[in-house]
Parts: sequence; C-alpha cells; structure tokens
Amino acid sequence: MTAQPIMNVTTLLNQRHQDILRATVQHYIATAEPVGSKTLVKEYDFMVSSATIRNTLGKLEKAGFLYQPHTSAGRIPSDFGYRIYVDNLMTPNQKRAKQIKQNLSQQLQQKTYNFETALQRATQILANLSGYIALITLPQTSPNQLRHLQLIPVSSKQAMLLVVTDSYQTQSIVVDIPASLVRDNEEEQDWLEEELHILSNFLNSQLKGKSLLELNHLDWEKIDQDFINYADFLKSLLKQLQTYLKTSISTQMMIHGVSEVLRQPEFSQLQQVQMLLHLLEEEQDKLLPLILNIPESELCNRRVTLKIGTENPLESMRPCSLISATYCQGHIPVGSVGLIGPTRMLYENTIPLVESTADYLSEALASIN
Repeated sequence: MTAQPIMNVTTLLNQRHQDILRATVQHYIATAEPVGSKTLVKEYDFMVSSATIRNTLGKLEKAGFLYQPHTSAGRIPSDFGYRIYVDNLMTPNQKRAKQIKQNLSQQLQQKTYNFETALQRATQILANLSGYIALITLPQTSPNQLRHLQLIPVSSKQAMLLVVTDSYQTQSIVVDIPASLVRDNEEEQDWLEEELHILSNFLNSQLKGKSLLELNHLDWEKIDQDFINYADFLKSLLKQLQTYLKTSISTQMMIHGVSEVLRQPEFSQLQQVQMLLHLLEEEQDKLLPLILNIPESELCNRRVTLKIGTENPLESMRPCSLISATYCQGHIPVGSVGLIGPTRMLYENTIPLVESTADYLSEALASIN
C-alpha cells in the first residue's frame, strides 16, 4: 500500500512516542487487553524506565491517540490512534499478499469456473486467510449510463433535472436554482429558460454516456471558463446524480466469514451483533456505496480505502473497520473487494490481502477478455 498520511506524524510525536504508540497498538491488536507501562517494559526493549513509559502513555492519551476503558486499566487505541498507526507507523506484510495470490491462482485455475463462481471462492479464501468478513461485489459490466439530462424551470427559484439512462429509466430531481440565475421579475422567465437550456447542453456534453463509477472521476475545478460561475451549482447537481444512480444500481455481493468474526470479543454484546447482521442481510443497499464509491482523492493517495470506527457513516459499522479496493476491467472500476472486522484488526495483513485480491480479480477479468 502506498499510503498518503493524513498528517505528518513527526510534527505530533517524537521517535519515542511513535515507538510506544506502535507497540501499544500492536500489543492490543494481539491480545485484546488494555496495555500498561509494565507490559511494555517487560515485552519491548525500550531501554527506559516504567515511569517514563507511563508518562508517555499519559501524553498519548491526552493527545487523543489512546484512552482508558476505565480508571484502573491500561490504555487502548482510539480510532485516531489506529489511523495514525495505519498511515504512518505500520509496515504491510507483503508475505500475506503473495500468499493470497498463490491461493487464488491454485484454487481458481480450473477452466470450468465461471467468473461468478470464482468470486465466490475468492470471497471464501479471503475470509479464511484474514479471519474477518469478506465482501466481493459482482462486476458492473453494464452499469446505468446517462443518456440525456435536461433542466426545466418549475418556479423562479427551483428547477427540475430530468435524467434519462441508457435503459430509458427516467428520474426527476428538484434542485435549487443558483442565486445568479434568480430573477424577481416574472418577465425574465424566458431568460431563465434559455440559461437552463444552455446549462443542460453543457451537462449533456460532459456527462452523456458516463456511469456512476465514472462520475467519481469528474473534476469540476477544471470547468470551462464560460461556466465558472455555476461551478458550485454543477457540483451540487453531480452529488444528486450520484445519489440517484446509487439507488438504481442492482449489485450482487458475495459475503463470507460472518461466524468467524463474531467470535471476536468486540462482538460479545448481542445488540452489536444484531446491528451488523441486519446490515449484511437486510441493508446491503446502505453498505454497497461504502465499498463501491471510492473518492478520486483517495484513489490517488492509496490503492485501498480504509474507514476506521467512527469514520464509518453507518452506526452499525462504528465498532468496525472497513477496508476496500476496486477491481477493474481495463482502467474502469467495475467491482469492489472488502473486509469488515473490529477496529482491533491486524491491518498489516488485511490491507495487502484486500489489495492483492483486487489485483488478482482485475488480472482474471483481463484474461477472460
């Protein structure tokens, strides 16, 4: 993984702080037990006193990297602490990346496998090697594409965006007209219609034939100078278009490994288990956008996307981390590979596992075609 840190850790932590934070995160991931200064002195060669480590743990807690589940306990990583660890202090285990590629190659070589069967097996292999919930979506080889868009005024301050896809599905979205187009004089209605007609032509020239996955790659910052005053309005339209297209996608998702991950101590509370199972079984439409739609900014910075704990927008995912990566047909992303596990996840292994699985599936699609 080529990670772009969310911030420069050296500006926040000196070398000792980094080493103690790394050891604390690693020990907690391995044991699920809060980590104290005595444990770190005993098991790690820091060459400093227990008092020094205790003082450092206190500073890390004050800075928000660690917290105490209760007063007499040691510390455990916060979501922010995990984020700093993953982005700055962790070394991915490339042996695991090679291992899953070997397993996939050995078990999916049979020519009798169609791609859907291969995805099912890949999901099982990924779950077994990681110990977490593996998710792989079937490829969207023919996603809904935009065929026609038209802005129609419905009042002096609102317009209706009419959307037609290549399957001739239609959808209307009501949007607020930008202030620069609003006129109090009703006689200016013809002028407004003409301006919306010009904007409609521009939208069609930019968006016709594009799918949801391709919309993520559009850059309205480089908009034509003639339309620069409408940049914010166009960005808002794009977000609403993406929301519409998300709801129109029918994507199958393979899931494996639920029983294994529910044995983790983080899922000892029945309510958390029920929420996660309900999400996986009944609300996949809410989960799909989290693993399918990776922002362009994140694609530029790393091969995988990682949402840790409270970074997840869904409440049922807050005790979890979600790692995902897209696999491609050519250069177009058509599906995603993901892992769900507790925030106390072995990130060194899981990140390269997801990345390598996505790479393998991209290669497999290329060989089919």
